[in-house]
Amino acid sequence: MELSDEIIINAPKDHVYAALNDPSILQQCIPGCEELIKHSDTDLEAKVVLKVGPVKARFSGNVQLNTSGAPDAFSLTGQGNGGAAGHAKGGANVTLTAEGPETTILRYEAKADIGGKLAQLGSRLIQSTAKKLAAKFFKSFADIVHEDVSV
Repeated sequence: MELSDEIIINAPKDHVYAALNDPSILQQCIPGCEELIKHSDTDLEAKVVLKVGPVKARFSGNVQLNTSGAPDAFSLTGQGNGGAAGHAKGGANVTLTAEGPETTILRYEAKADIGGKLAQLGSRLIQSTAKKLAAKFFKSFADIVHEDVSV
């Protein structure tokens, strides 16, 4: 499964980059996120509850960040296990482009592979659920970052 999109965020690029590295902001934005622990600048652990069609599962996973291109770009890879519901692994490349002093364009390309009961639900359901979850994350993220800047 592949996803890509472009989001305009009304905040300076350095502020957007900092927010993308703030576990408390990310936890507020990730749908179903119960816990997000930052073990280091490049290692995160998450517990997320998701419902995909008839399957509801609690996923535990790890994410590794590669910030060598920061603050213009970074990538992440991760994997999660939802027990009997299945498992997922994937990654994303993110670029941040300043569009003036107070606006940032965030672009991402993500790929994921899933297995278990989730994979049996069909690619259309998985793809549409992933798009909805991504849209929800980025709307929340853009709102929180914009609020934080305008305070």
